[in-house]
Amino acid sequence: MNTALSEPSRRSFLGLGLATGSSLLLAACGSGGAAGSGGASADTLKWGWALPTSWDPVTSSAGWDVHALSLVYAGLTKHDSQGKAVPALAESWAYSEKGSRVTFKLRPGLKFSDGTTLDATAVKKSIERGRDAPKSLIAAQLADIKTVSAPDPTTVVIDLRSPNYQIPSLFAGKTGMVVNPAAFERNAAGLATKPAGAGPYTLTSYVENSQATLKRNPNYWDAASIKVANFQLFPLPDAATVIAGLQSGRYNVAQIPGSQVAAAKAAGLEVQVIPSLVVSVLDVNVTKPPFDDPNAALALKFAVDRAALLKTQQFGVGEVSYQPFPKGYVGYDPELEGVYAYDPAKARQLLAKSKYGIGAPVTITASAPGNLPQQLQAQLQAAGFKPTIETIPQAEATQIIYIQHSKALAVDGFAGRDSTAQTFQVLFGSEGLMNPGRTTSPELTAAVQKIVQTPLDDPKYPQVVQAATAVAVRTMPNVFLFTTPRILAHTKSVSPLPKDTVVQRFEGVTVT
Repeated sequence: MNTALSEPSRRSFLGLGLATGSSLLLAACGSGGAAGSGGASADTLKWGWALPTSWDPVTSSAGWDVHALSLVYAGLTKHDSQGKAVPALAESWAYSEKGSRVTFKLRPGLKFSDGTTLDATAVKKSIERGRDAPKSLIAAQLADIKTVSAPDPTTVVIDLRSPNYQIPSLFAGKTGMVVNPAAFERNAAGLATKPAGAGPYTLTSYVENSQATLKRNPNYWDAASIKVANFQLFPLPDAATVIAGLQSGRYNVAQIPGSQVAAAKAAGLEVQVIPSLVVSVLDVNVTKPPFDDPNAALALKFAVDRAALLKTQQFGVGEVSYQPFPKGYVGYDPELEGVYAYDPAKARQLLAKSKYGIGAPVTITASAPGNLPQQLQAQLQAAGFKPTIETIPQAEATQIIYIQHSKALAVDGFAGRDSTAQTFQVLFGSEGLMNPGRTTSPELTAAVQKIVQTPLDDPKYPQVVQAATAVAVRTMPNVFLFTTPRILAHTKSVSPLPKDTVVQRFEGVTVT
């Protein structure tokens, strides 16, 4: 699945929650805080976060890009604070009785940020481009769409190849961002640096790997909720300098690692810990020794002390996790808490039963900086494995782990997806990017299909998703470790930020 954090940023994003930093800031702020402010007025939000791999949602290669892209694009729907699809460009939608057609009704008078009309025909062309463009990285998510029609300026009709009730959720994220056809018909390649959407802001200048400057879009469908006139977006700040950057005024909002929470509070900054869909995970290839033996794969789940990892890697910020969803999210199954609680003795028993026995060799493959591999190595050794560590370049990680399928155990992170069904497909599907063994079970396939065929507003929908989560956690080899919430520090001049699980939004935020 191509909306994964599948390029270097896919690997490096875990640094957001660890006591490790990025060198990006050093390249961007050599002239200090005053220069970094760009001469912006007081009514400017300056966010130290991340710049996108591309400003075109169709060719963006990192799931993490959705946060930046949401500043300049809007979709037919959006996610509320709990991840539920709610109206955005579309004021309503309705499914046919069999679930194979969904009709969206657009709000009247919509415009792109350049003032051109955003009507059903524009939406139709945007969806078709995402599905059909040769270089589209969202095509797989739109494969169920057979035809798109625009019978009138405010009606978009989508006919599906089979019933799929996940479309409103799918359209709430990067996959559903509406791109102005006038831009991609004229110069599709230009969208990489010059977005053409209908989001809350419009990009006015962009220096790659350095800074994006934006201004409020008066044509945004919910413009009244966007209070801040100007917006500046910066790469991920270095952990060692982020507090100084906030104090100097280079940023007034910034992502900080757990190691800096106490320092931020001591500096008089406000700190918000916002639940997210990001979870640290070990990707396991069951076609490679020793995990081609089910006993060894199960032993791994009991060999990991998740609480110790959380304390060391994130200074306790986040929660131990045994599943891909955080508490409060629709797919979270409370019955899975403690299902693989740390038990090195049990891990040794299982490993002894495997064909590899005690001392089974295993290589821990990592690409992001930090000491997580070393901590895992000590834990696996205590459980009877004979672990070694291998570090590979971030730029080659996806190719090596997920394309070549050549590694048995990889330290990684999963950034969530627009829909719950998509989450299962990416993590556990036979073609899922983060399923390096490319094996799945008929039971899980059936459970995911039931998700797709259950309306989002069906009272039984949460039960259906949680049942699939339980099947996945018990039958698939992935080892989930801990959640990685967004830790955002901001100056007192910035009002509290919305606590949105899926995408960080800024409706109602003010800067004084």
